[in-house]
Amino acid sequence: MFKKLTNASVALVQKYLPDAFIFAILLTILTFILSFITTGQSIMELIQHWGTGVWSLLLFTMQMVLVLVLGTALANAPAVKTLLKSISKVAKTPGQAIMLVSFVSAVACWLNWGFGLIVGALLAKELAKNVKGVDYRLLIAAAYSGFVVWHGGISGSIPLTIATDAAGLAVISEGTINEVIPVSKTIFSPLNLIVSWVIILTLPFLNRAMHPDRDNVIEIDPSLLADDEEEAIAKEEIETPAQKLENSKFLSCFIIVVAVVFLVKHFIEKGFSLDLNIVNLIFLTLGLYYHKTPIRYVRAIEEAVKGAGGIVLQFPFYAGIMGLMTGANADGVSLASVITNLFLRISNETTFPLFTFWSAGLVNIFVPSGGGQWAVQGPVMMPAAIPLGVDPAKAAMAIAWGDAWTNMIQPFWALPALGLAGLSAKDIMGYCLIVLLYTGVIISLGFLLL
Repeated sequence: MFKKLTNASVALVQKYLPDAFIFAILLTILTFILSFITTGQSIMELIQHWGTGVWSLLLFTMQMVLVLVLGTALANAPAVKTLLKSISKVAKTPGQAIMLVSFVSAVACWLNWGFGLIVGALLAKELAKNVKGVDYRLLIAAAYSGFVVWHGGISGSIPLTIATDAAGLAVISEGTINEVIPVSKTIFSPLNLIVSWVIILTLPFLNRAMHPDRDNVIEIDPSLLADDEEEAIAKEEIETPAQKLENSKFLSCFIIVVAVVFLVKHFIEKGFSLDLNIVNLIFLTLGLYYHKTPIRYVRAIEEAVKGAGGIVLQFPFYAGIMGLMTGANADGVSLASVITNLFLRISNETTFPLFTFWSAGLVNIFVPSGGGQWAVQGPVMMPAAIPLGVDPAKAAMAIAWGDAWTNMIQPFWALPALGLAGLSAKDIMGYCLIVLLYTGVIISLGFLLL
């Protein structure tokens, strides 16, 4: 029965899901129509909202690109690749391969979403080389499925934002919250840790159960997965002063020492306080350390930037969609407020976090960005939480989890992993739909019962 459900899901997605960029354009059209119907604004007013929104996330876009690029560069360091090869040898059967990549990618995504996406895809490719009879599509889907926990992890943009920006939080909450919410109440709260690790520990079993029967397995020729460059770094002839500088470990060490001193000072003064900039600095430092010389890190970054093309192209479109979602009429009514208020009308202290999570999942399909999601729902949900007696930290995490949850059927964030794997979104999203249904139950129960 479960295999029939999985096969039907895969067939459905293969037939109807377009390329991720086409998906963004179709969502833009749908948002125009829904905004026109629900807010009564003119076409020109909606176009103005779209045009104003298109470039509204440039700062956040750069932060997200850096999270991806720095995480990718670290994942491609020779030492990390060697570690992944060693890990891949643990799996001997297709089921073990699926479980291994599911667990490793989920843990890595919890630590850093960009790092996790790439590590998962790289490990999946190694497993495809070493394990016969494993379905390549499911391997990559399993690698991506760990992304569902990213916003509950230490690189989650919403919990990191509210842990550092008191002024912004006051604006978002309409003055009801005037102090930062520390990560001890969000990322490291019992609710978040339980939900995160229940998913991380059970997801491998779910993905293994989806493995096709032998007759339906799609393997890939291991020769197609060979690296373009030698794993061992060939010794370069260093002749000119410029080449000596490029290969100077001292220059890398200088930056590493400066960065480490800054990070130590930061954590001593502010405790375990993380934001996007600190997370990126940590991965920049680790990347320099593992690539050893400046020129090797330059090459790793140049290679990693290629995977960010989809983000650079599509983020303005989703920012435009966000502009449409939040663009209000003369009475202050926007499409985002209509969707959110539908859930608010049936909420009480117990159900508020659950309905916030569900509404965030719906909004995320239109705005697949933690920062965009926060800008859309934060101003509605955070002020509403206080009168109902709901902990603001819990309300914020409900938005964060909703943002992460429906990424399983939103192909935007799968682009880097798909680029590495040489697949399209439709190859994996059928499996991810099953992950969406399963994790939706786990997260919902968490917000309802914990």
